[in-house]
Amino acid sequence: MSPLLVLLGMIVTPASALTGQVDAIPIGDSVNWFERVSRGPRPQLRPFAEFRAKRPEKRYSVTVPIGKPKPSVALPRIEGPVDSRLPLVVIDAGHGGHDPGAISPHSGKREKDITLALARAIRDDLLASGRVRVALTRSDDRFLVLEERYGIARRLKADLFISVHADAAENQQARGASIYTLSEVASDREAARLAARENKANVINGVDLGAHSGDVSAILLDLTQRETMNVASDFARLLQREASGDVQFRTTAHRFASFIVLKAPDTPSVLFETGFISNKEDGEFLASPAGQKKVARGVRDAVQIHFARQIAAR
Repeated sequence: MSPLLVLLGMIVTPASALTGQVDAIPIGDSVNWFERVSRGPRPQLRPFAEFRAKRPEKRYSVTVPIGKPKPSVALPRIEGPVDSRLPLVVIDAGHGGHDPGAISPHSGKREKDITLALARAIRDDLLASGRVRVALTRSDDRFLVLEERYGIARRLKADLFISVHADAAENQQARGASIYTLSEVASDREAARLAARENKANVINGVDLGAHSGDVSAILLDLTQRETMNVASDFARLLQREASGDVQFRTTAHRFASFIVLKAPDTPSVLFETGFISNKEDGEFLASPAGQKKVARGVRDAVQIHFARQIAAR
């Protein structure tokens, strides 16, 4: 007799009957007892349906209040000549508020403060030219999610969007500026790492503040977006050329990454990493008024040539 069948017989045998038989087993006669039990009548197993839980007589629901939709961020003031025919440049100072960005290990300077100072210097130089209008996504220490930054440029119908940042690296010898334009495929591993780090600015304490949908990614495949990316790439090369006399650039200065802040489908956008605040020399340069003035001068010259070319091509 199979031990498995004997065990099954024990399982389906009522506990009372099994107990009585166990008490009656004489010592040394357990084998004969198992044979008798296994040859005896087998009780019927109850169908599984009888063990199903009873359906609830009442249905319950849970309602969770989610509040009213957050209103769109207020649009900044457009500065410069009151002439809508002049091109509009939106300058975005990276980070802000509870997001300090990178912090210099040498001076303790925060990226959010340096980028705001650079954005103001660029604005002042552009306004002094009298050829463009300018708006800042933030003019003080406030936090904006990434979609709000390029969303401001789109709502203002900006002709150019420049997001200003300061890079950082574990290697404190790394230095030099770089300019990023949008690509769904990063140009190298470092560009992918930087894009991932910057895109996390929307995630605070594990909560995604941006609620970024897949719709933007789909728009990127559109031909209009491709043309916008081409214009941005042209401006990136121009910016490197015009600013290289005052600003030290990395060997490969023009790079590509999937930065959320660059994903306006109809506004040429660049992300200008003005240098490494993790590097002592770069950090001092970017924190000084003289260094900020040099960065602003390079951006101003590139912007003027950029729009002059567009006018000439019409």
